[in-house]
Amino acid sequence: MIKQALRSAILLSSSSLLLASCDAEAGGDIPPAPGIDTSDPFTIERMGEFQEPWAATFVPGTETLVITEQEGAIKAFMPNGRTLDVSGAPEVDYGGQGGMGDVAFLESETSASLGTRTIYLTWAEAGSDGKRGAVVGKGQFACAAQSCSITGLSVIWRQDKVSGRGHYSHRLAFSPDGKYLYVSSGDRQKKDPAQDLSNNLGTVVRLTLDGDPAQGNPFAERGGVSSQIWSYGHRNVLGLQFDAEGRLWDLEHGPAGGDEFNLVKPAANYGWPIVSNGIQYSGGDIPDHSTRPEFATPAISWTPVIAPGDYIFYDGDMFSDWKGDALIAGMKSEAIIRVSIDGETASETGRYDMGNRIREIVQGPDGALWVLEDGENAGLLKLTPR
Repeated sequence: MIKQALRSAILLSSSSLLLASCDAEAGGDIPPAPGIDTSDPFTIERMGEFQEPWAATFVPGTETLVITEQEGAIKAFMPNGRTLDVSGAPEVDYGGQGGMGDVAFLESETSASLGTRTIYLTWAEAGSDGKRGAVVGKGQFACAAQSCSITGLSVIWRQDKVSGRGHYSHRLAFSPDGKYLYVSSGDRQKKDPAQDLSNNLGTVVRLTLDGDPAQGNPFAERGGVSSQIWSYGHRNVLGLQFDAEGRLWDLEHGPAGGDEFNLVKPAANYGWPIVSNGIQYSGGDIPDHSTRPEFATPAISWTPVIAPGDYIFYDGDMFSDWKGDALIAGMKSEAIIRVSIDGETASETGRYDMGNRIREIVQGPDGALWVLEDGENAGLLKLTPR
C-alpha cells in the first residue's frame, strides 16, 4: 500500500520525474511514525554561516571544528568564534553532487600539544573523456591562532571513474582499533555496477590507513579492485559510523522511497538495484527486500524518504537519555531523526523539526550537537538541551 501511494503521488507530479539528485528525493510529505517523540528539545544558537557545507568534524583533543564546502573550500571554526580559511585544499570537480566531501582525523592523535595531525579528505576528481570519481587524500593539518593549513596531501584511493555527477557517497570511517579506513563508494547512478565485484562502485571498501586493500577482506582471493571490497549492493551511502559495540552501520539513500539504515557485514550484498523498499522515479516497481532473502535487509527503512545527510551515534552526557542512539541529519525531512538500536533491528524514536534542510551533524567535545544546514548561506547551529 505504501508503494502504491508513493507511485500515485509520483505519477501525479511531473516535476518529480525530473529529480536526479538524492539531495532532493521524491516522496511527498514526510510524516513521523506514530508514537515517536516530536517535542522541541533544543536551544539553538546560530554560530556561523557557510556556503554549501558538506561535512564537519572536530579536531581530536581540541574545540576546532573543520568544515568542508562543496565548491572546494575548507574552513576552521575556532573556539573564539572566528572562521579561518584552511590553505592547501585540493582542486575539486564541482557540480551536481560532486565537489569537496568528507573530512576525518585519527582519534589516536588527540594530544592538544600536537603541532600537526593527520587529515583525511574526500573529493570528486576529474578524469579523461568527461569521466570523474571520488578520491581519498591523506595529508597533514596544522592550525594556529591566525592560520590553518594542509600540507603533503596525496591521493591514496580512487573510485572507478564514470560519467555523471551523482552518487559519489565518499564518507569515511575508521575502525574502533584505529587500524583500518572504511570508505563508502556510491553506485554513481549507474545501478548495475553495484552487483559487479570487478569494480568498486556501490560498495563499502576497507583499506589500510595508507589506502591499500586491508588484509582479511572477503574477496581478496579475486585480486584487483575486488580485494578492496567489504560489502556491496549499495546505492548512495551518506552516513558511515561504528557503534559502541564496534559494529559498522551505513545510512543510505533509496530511490523514490526506501532510504535505508544497514548493519554492514563483510561480504554482504545489500541488493541494489535488484531490490529496494522504494520504487523507480518513473513509478516503475522494484521488488521489496522481503522478496529476496539472499540479500541483506535494512534494520529500518523509510518510505517516504527522509533524505539523510550524515549521522552520529551519540555518546555524550548532555542528552544522556539518547546515549547509543543514532541521530540523523535529515534534508528533505528538515529534521533530526533519532533511531534506537535493538540488536540488529532499529526503530525511529524521535523526529525533531528544524525548519530547514540539515546536511551534517556532529557531537561536540562537551556533548552539545553541532549541525550544518544545507545549501547557500547555511547556518552552523549549536544545539543544547532546552
